This record gives sequence, structure tokens and C-alpha cells, in this order.
Amino acid sequence: MGWLDRERTVAPPGLNRWFIPPAALAVHLCIGQAYATSVYKTALVKHFGASLTEIGIIFSIAIVMLGLSAAVMGTWVDTNGPRKAMFVSALFWSGGFLVGSLGIFSHQLWLVYLGYGVIGGIGLGIGYISPVSTLIKWFPDRPGLATGMAIMGFGGGALIASPLSSALLKAYDPNSGAPGWVASGNAVGLLFLTLAGIYLIYMLFGAFTIKVPAADWKPAGFDPAKVKAKTLVTSNHVSAANAIKTKQFWLVWIALFCNVTGGIGILEQASPMIQDFFRQPDGMSLVTAGVASGFVGLLSIANMGGRFAWSATSDLVGRKPVYMIYLGVGGGLYVLLALAGSSTTALFVVLAFIIISFYGGGFSTAPAYLRDLFGTYQVGAIHGRLLTAWSAAGIAGPLIINAFLDVQGKPGELTAQAYQPALLTMVGLLVIGFIANLLVRPVRDTFHESARSIPTTREQALES
Repeated sequence: MGWLDRERTVAPPGLNRWFIPPAALAVHLCIGQAYATSVYKTALVKHFGASLTEIGIIFSIAIVMLGLSAAVMGTWVDTNGPRKAMFVSALFWSGGFLVGSLGIFSHQLWLVYLGYGVIGGIGLGIGYISPVSTLIKWFPDRPGLATGMAIMGFGGGALIASPLSSALLKAYDPNSGAPGWVASGNAVGLLFLTLAGIYLIYMLFGAFTIKVPAADWKPAGFDPAKVKAKTLVTSNHVSAANAIKTKQFWLVWIALFCNVTGGIGILEQASPMIQDFFRQPDGMSLVTAGVASGFVGLLSIANMGGRFAWSATSDLVGRKPVYMIYLGVGGGLYVLLALAGSSTTALFVVLAFIIISFYGGGFSTAPAYLRDLFGTYQVGAIHGRLLTAWSAAGIAGPLIINAFLDVQGKPGELTAQAYQPALLTMVGLLVIGFIANLLVRPVRDTFHESARSIPTTREQALES
């Protein structure tokens, strides 16, 4: 399968670099479906007779595997190039849906854990990091913009998957018009089969159209000296093995973990959350299931827009100041959401929108933050290791939300007050992350690689 090798993806001279972002988006828009799991979460609770926590574990496993596979496979992705990585990601992601559908049809929850969680999660991790380092190399003059373009598709995946899933569930379930309708397990199984086929096609399109720049390429008019002059931006390089030995890596790890834990919890619970916040004393909610599904799509816009807007802004103000906004302002927004979010739907939606934009921005700014601190050499592998913070947050976020909610009551009976302990817990985490980000300083020279030690070809990389 030599046509997947990195050498086959080197761009010809004169290729416009703006042809590359669509290939990255093709993959990230597909794997971003992970943020639309709340659309069928209640259906799976009913189908398996399980608790919110048991169903939430599906999402948590997927995020854990995302971080672990990105950490383990990061160097392999850097060495073999984005096409091979995106191809492998497509097989795992689609395969995860197939195995997951088998678990739904057979009433075996462990198969859904294995399929969507483990197998699909591996596809998530490889697909997530595969285009990032490539776009950083195409846009050395705007690394924040580059990572924003690469990663915004992941945040926007639910914008497509949420309404598509809702429409397919209604089409596959003959009882969809009944009052208080919840999709059947059979409908969710058919949905998984459909998404497996659609995502495989689009992800392969991305794999076959991605290109990497030649080793000596740089954008017209780009002056590396301007990059060197910025605070915290190094012109040197640190290997992935050395990066994890620095305190800077772990401080950014803590900041990312604290920033995304709450966002993951909200996104995983988004559809029922808005209904619970506006539940009346008689048990009925002012927010219908259709509006709740639309809310998931709106959060997807916030997630996607935040990944692009905030990462592009970081090119102007710097990565560290932007993270101070995510963590500092974000803490205040969580307090408002917990104490006043149920006063009006407009306030709830605005608060959730900004919080999720910070959540998305934290992800898209992170690779550029790493590039500033550690250079471009093996930045993909370093990014993969950093995503273990996402794995940890993928456990902590849903666990905090679902554990508190399971104690407070049953799905369909919860109110805004049930969410207050979980949301205020997130505030404490954001304070810890804010302090960690404040402590970030330039990496010491002792961790830098010499120019002779950095491989310039795939063969040299394999030898090293």
C-alpha cells in the first residue's frame, strides 16, 4: 500500500496551501459526531435499562481511547504522514459504529463499549492529530489559525450529526410521532449503520486529498525572525521524549484538563440538560425534545466557532493570555450558569454558548501553544501526548455530571438545582488551571535538540 506513504503526499511546487484545510475538515467533521451522542443518550438508557452513568461511560471510553491512541501513535503519525493516518482512522471510526450497532441490536452494552468506545475511540485519536501538524507546517506564519482550521471541524461535527441523527431516528422509528416519544434501540442501531457508511466515504476523501509541504517550502514573504521575537515562542526544537520531561508540558496539560472537563460534561449531557433547567413543578419542561436537539447544534456552532476564532485571536495576543481568558472568565460563567442559568432560556443559551466556545478554543490553541514552547519538530507527537489530558477529562467531566445527577433523581425528573453541585465543582478546577497557566515559562536550553539530531527525511526518522 505504498500509495499511502508520506512520499506520495508531498505537494508539487506552486500548490496553493488553501487547498489543504478542506481535507482536514473532511476528517474532523466526521469524528466530531462524538459531540452529538446526547441526541440518542436517553434512547440508549431506555433500550438497555441502564443509568445515565452507565450510558455516559460509552462517551468516556471513546475520549479516553482518543487520548491514549493519540499519545501512543503520535510519533507514528509524524513519521508516516497524514494520508496513512487518516486512512487508518477512517477504518477504525467506521468499524466502531458497526460493532456498536451489533451491540445495540443484540442488547449487549459491552459491545457498544468495545465498538464506539474502544475501536471508534482509536479512530478518534489518530484522526484528530493526523492533520494538525501538517497544517502547522503549511501555515508557519499563523499557527493559531492553522490549528483552528484543523480542529474546528471536530467541534462542528455535531452541527451536522445532531440534526441528521434526529431525522434518521424519526425515519427509522415508526412511533416517532407519539407524545413523549423516545427513539427505539432498533432505530439507534440503524443510525449507527448509516453513519458508518457515510463517515467512511468522507474520511477517505480527506485521506486521498491531503498533501504535505516540501521540506524547504515556506509561504511567500514569511520572515521567521518575526516569530522568534514573540514571547514564549522558540526558534529551537524539543523532541517528544524530552517535552514530557519539562514542567511546561505538564502545566499546559493541567490547564487543558481543567478547561475541558466542564465542557465535556455539558456537551455529553446537553440535550437533556436544557430541558431539565426549565422543568416545571408538574414535571413538564418548557423546552421540547426538538428544541433541545437544536440546542446541541447551537453548541456545536459555539464549539466550532470558538476553535477557529479564539485560536486565530491567539496569533495576535499570545497563547498564554488566551488561556487566562478561558480559565478566568470561564470560571465566572460557570458560577452564573449554576446560580442564574434557569432564570431565562436566553441567559442559559448565551452562557452555555460562551463556555463551549472557550472549551473549543482550548483545544485548537493547544497545538500552537506547544509549537511556541517546543518548536515544530515532533509537535504532532507532543500534541498526541498532551491529549491524554482529554482522556482524563473524558472520564472526569461526564462522571462528575452524571454522578451528581444520579444522586439527585431520575432522567426526566431533574431540575436546574440538580446541576449546581457539578457546575460549582468545575469552577474549582478552572481556578487550578488558571494558576497552572500562570506558571508557564520558556523551556530551558538543556531540552533543545541540536540541528544535527533532527531528521529531515522519513528514512532518517525511522532510523532514529
